[in-house]
Amino acid sequence: MSKPASVEHDEQTYTDGGSDEIPAVDIEQFRIQDQAAYARNVAGDNVVLVFDTTLRDGEQSPGATLHIQEKLEIAQQLARLGVDIMEAGFPAASPGDLEAVRRIANTVGCKPRRGKQGEVAAPPVIAGLARANKHDIDKAWEAVQGAVRPRIHTFLATSDIHMEHKLRMSRDEVLETVGDMVQYARSLCSDVEFSPEDGGRSDPEFLVKVLEIAIQAGATTLNIPDTVGFTTPEEYGALIHYLRENTPGGKDVIFSCHCHNDLGLATANTLAGVQNGARQIEVTINGIGERAGNTSLEETVMALHVRPQTYHLDSNIITQEIHRASDMVSRYTGMVIQPNKAIVGANAFAHEAGIHQDGMLKHKRTYEIMDASTIGLNTSKLVLGKHSGKHAGQKAGEHGLSPEP
Repeated sequence: MSKPASVEHDEQTYTDGGSDEIPAVDIEQFRIQDQAAYARNVAGDNVVLVFDTTLRDGEQSPGATLHIQEKLEIAQQLARLGVDIMEAGFPAASPGDLEAVRRIANTVGCKPRRGKQGEVAAPPVIAGLARANKHDIDKAWEAVQGAVRPRIHTFLATSDIHMEHKLRMSRDEVLETVGDMVQYARSLCSDVEFSPEDGGRSDPEFLVKVLEIAIQAGATTLNIPDTVGFTTPEEYGALIHYLRENTPGGKDVIFSCHCHNDLGLATANTLAGVQNGARQIEVTINGIGERAGNTSLEETVMALHVRPQTYHLDSNIITQEIHRASDMVSRYTGMVIQPNKAIVGANAFAHEAGIHQDGMLKHKRTYEIMDASTIGLNTSKLVLGKHSGKHAGQKAGEHGLSPEP
């Protein structure tokens, strides 16, 4: 889908201010002094960190190119939403991408915000993606170093098909490169994330060796990408469990999930990952991204929110900001949200069938497992159509529902 030649933003202005105003505080208090200790605490906690890659992987959707100002405004909204880590771009890709990441790091990455309980909270971590070479890592560091909490995210493919046909590297060469480049990134930045690209199709025993070297070189977050959306929830969950149990030092670092949606399983795979010990999820608003997209932030976060008795996990996301973020990303990228999209689709809180409308009028929970207000909408809707019951229109208003012709 191509982005419209001209996208009007005047109808709904997104500004930085108002309720976001924060009392003057010393920003230095939010720097992480001991990254290894921080990672150990996260790994053993029941809060899942949300790593949003809308501005990097999401922008790689065909036709979804964003201008610097649009990226900055989305970044401000992601900060309001409460994302813990924001992958702002791929600085080595172009001078424009580097400048966008730098501006986000120097503004959004330096501004305290309101947390889930209304407290003054740290700015998000600002991450820049880099291939496992010094040029990319230098560009990433140049872009993110102005943030209070900068991160370099570097990656190298580890599946046999990628090593043979794309990298033309042996396993030993990959192991050596991982060690050298993670160590180089760590010499610049205390927060380093490493991803074995195409981890979902990699030999698990080889992955253990790769991740062990990455930990020894200084990585404190290990991201396991299902790059081509190939795995099933059972396979992906088992892989996360195997790697945490068998990688030396694996219990002291943060394991992360990065899943693609080629088989429609990205959200299910990510949830299987957190059930098996991952404590970071890599997601995008509206699930946008390469090919069939990435794991959807709103789906994963609301699954944790609605089903605490199943997952026993929480996030720092302010769910009431979800709809606003979804609408902004859709408008700025020109990518229309399918009406039946979970959580944020136009029909997600709409009811036309008479049986459903009757149930909704009697008790909302008969056909809705969450309130529309939870994601920032005002109300659910009863759509008056040929399937509606005769009392729906006259009763809807009395029950706080919005009838639509």
